[in-house]
Amino acid sequence: MTESFSVDLNCDLGESYGAYQLGHDEAILPFVTSANIACGFHAGDPTVMKKTVRLALQHQVAIGAHPGLPDLVGFGRREMAVSPEEAYDMTLYQIGALAGFVKAEGGRLHHVKPHGALYNMAAVTPALADAIAEAVYRFNPELVLYGLAGSALIRAGQKLGLRTANEVFADRTYQPDGTLTSRRLPNALLSDPQEAIRQVVRMVKEGNVRSQSGPEVTIQADTVCIHGDGAHAVAFAQQISQVLKNEGVLMQTVRPTP
Repeated sequence: MTESFSVDLNCDLGESYGAYQLGHDEAILPFVTSANIACGFHAGDPTVMKKTVRLALQHQVAIGAHPGLPDLVGFGRREMAVSPEEAYDMTLYQIGALAGFVKAEGGRLHHVKPHGALYNMAAVTPALADAIAEAVYRFNPELVLYGLAGSALIRAGQKLGLRTANEVFADRTYQPDGTLTSRRLPNALLSDPQEAIRQVVRMVKEGNVRSQSGPEVTIQADTVCIHGDGAHAVAFAQQISQVLKNEGVLMQTVRPTP
C-alpha cells in the first residue's frame, strides 16, 4: 500500500501597521491552508487585523492568532526578559483581541502560534512554554497550538491535552538539536528556493532534515511555515504548493481537538 502524506501550509500575515504596508497577504492566501495573523504587539493594528481576518475567511483559510512580544520597532524578534506570568498575560490578551474580530466576521479561531523571539524562547524554556500553553488552554482548549517541531512548547501543549502542530520552516536552516539557526548567524536563511522546497519535501515525506553542521535531525512536519514578506514570496508559495501536490502530499489544516 502506498504511504499517504498530508501537511498544513501556514503563513504569517497581517503584518502591516498604519501607513506601512508589509507582505502580500491577498496574493498568497490562495496557496496556503492556514494564516497566523499578527495581533498588534509586534506588528498589525486593529484595522489590519479586521481586513486580514476577512481575507482569510474569503479564501477559507484557517485563522490563527500570532502573539508576539511588545516590540514594534524590533518586529518582535528581540528577546525580552519576560516572566512566565507576563508571557501568559500577553498571549491571552492577543488571542482575545484577534478572536473578537474572527467572531464578529462569523468565523472561528483555529490555532495559536507565537511569533519571533517569543516563539524561540518558548521552544527551549519550559516555564515560558507552560505559560503560553496555559493561556491557549484557558481561552479555548479546542484550539491547536503551533510550535517548533519537538520543542518545549509542543510538550507543554501535549501535557495539557491540547492538539499540537509540529512546525517546520521552509527557508530556515537547522542546528543539530533541532532548533533554528539564529537570524544573527550566517546562513540562517535558505536563499535558493529550490533548496528550500527540497528541504520541505524531505521533512514531510522522510521525517528528517540536514542540520547546518551536517548531522541529520529527525523531525515531524505537521505544518510548514512559509514567509509572506519576501520579494518572491507569492511565487515561492505557488511553487511549493504545486510541488507538494505533485509529490502526492495532501494540503490540509491540522484538525482541532474534537
